[in-house]
Amino acid sequence: MKTKANILIVDDDRDVLETARMFLKQEFSSVDIEEDPNKIAGYFEIKDYDVILLDMNFNKGLNNGEEGFYWLSEILKMDSEAIVILITAYGEVDLAVKAMKMGATDFVLKPWKNQKLLATILSAIKHRESGKEISKLKATQQKLNADNNSIDKIIGEAPAIQRVKDLIKKVAKTDANVLILGENGTGKELVARALHSESNRYDNTFINVDLGAITPTLFESELFGHTKGSFTDAKTDQPGRFEIADKGTLFLDEIGNLSLPLQAKLLTVLQSRSVRRVGSAKDIQVDFRLICATNNDIAQMVADQTFRQDLLYRVNTVEIHLPALRDRLDDIPILVSHFLKIYTGKYQKQGISVAKNVLNQLKNYDWPGNIRELQHAVERAVILTENSEINDVGLLLNSPSAISQKSQATTLDEMERDFIIKTLQDHEGNVTQTAKTLGLTRTALYRRMDKHGIK
Repeated sequence: MKTKANILIVDDDRDVLETARMFLKQEFSSVDIEEDPNKIAGYFEIKDYDVILLDMNFNKGLNNGEEGFYWLSEILKMDSEAIVILITAYGEVDLAVKAMKMGATDFVLKPWKNQKLLATILSAIKHRESGKEISKLKATQQKLNADNNSIDKIIGEAPAIQRVKDLIKKVAKTDANVLILGENGTGKELVARALHSESNRYDNTFINVDLGAITPTLFESELFGHTKGSFTDAKTDQPGRFEIADKGTLFLDEIGNLSLPLQAKLLTVLQSRSVRRVGSAKDIQVDFRLICATNNDIAQMVADQTFRQDLLYRVNTVEIHLPALRDRLDDIPILVSHFLKIYTGKYQKQGISVAKNVLNQLKNYDWPGNIRELQHAVERAVILTENSEINDVGLLLNSPSAISQKSQATTLDEMERDFIIKTLQDHEGNVTQTAKTLGLTRTALYRRMDKHGIK
């Protein structure tokens, strides 16, 4: 099957052109040839070329490559991302290398071997496709940054959250490593995205890695990448998350879940700012802004020797502590209004409001699942209500008894345990529904159940 690609060959030797066309027409969907470089612009007006093969010299007796340099420059003016492969004689290799510094992608020597020519063109096409993907990713990232990730998306006016916003503004423009601390559901990823969108790297990629969801056996492959054949399922070369985040921001969520051996591997990368793909002996330099997050007591983990102190020093140049929702209860009406707008639109039930007395009752609840729990509560209420006003707190909290029957727990761990048990009871032991209500993944819920000895 032919490769779908448009190829243009420009050379003053008609025999070279016809020979190349005869061979390449067997491999590619479109092959155009031209003797006169002055006509290149006309070809660009009617077709988007994936690869242009360009001779270095067009006038007999000249072999200084100046014509090749000129037409290469003209092509790149017409299309700055054009993939140009130079056609050159053996004695002109130095000129070809100079042209590559000007923007050419590669060169082939005359007379060429067909398979070598084919391999060079296919490699160039792959390079062009990669460039398009990167450009598309950057464009998408820029739109996401503009639409979803600004600091304005952090909802709330309480002093505790205002302090967080002020700190983001101070830190964002730097490349300082940031460690975000806070309970589950407090918005750690939202803060990480705000830091990226306010930074000088805003037009590059933001890569989110949930370290709690990556198994130890896949850690190196996922983060550092791998080469083809390095293990059974390695069908192709694959860049890791560090490479993909180059020039952008890398957000490592749940960093407190890493085992000590994996912490050591991560520390090595952070110290050297280079990665080595699994199966490769080559180090790849990477430039990224690092943001980490955890809901664990990281200082206590260091004291317990379950988290490396030298790694903590690397990741927490600046710490941002996110307040729990119970510490900013006055923000509940603002947050409810925000989520109402989202879900009344999503479910086409505009005009729904929440009664003032219900909002006041919500302030008497501890919200162990924090903002994520409130978000799911509002969504559920919008789905279930048949009125224009939500005046039953039970629609938001599953059971009004959640307010009246306060937990007797005295520590956060005990409160979390009690709430998980109660929510499991409300869902008759259904872990999937319980996780959804709490705003957690099943894996995260199982971890917490194991932590608290809940069977």
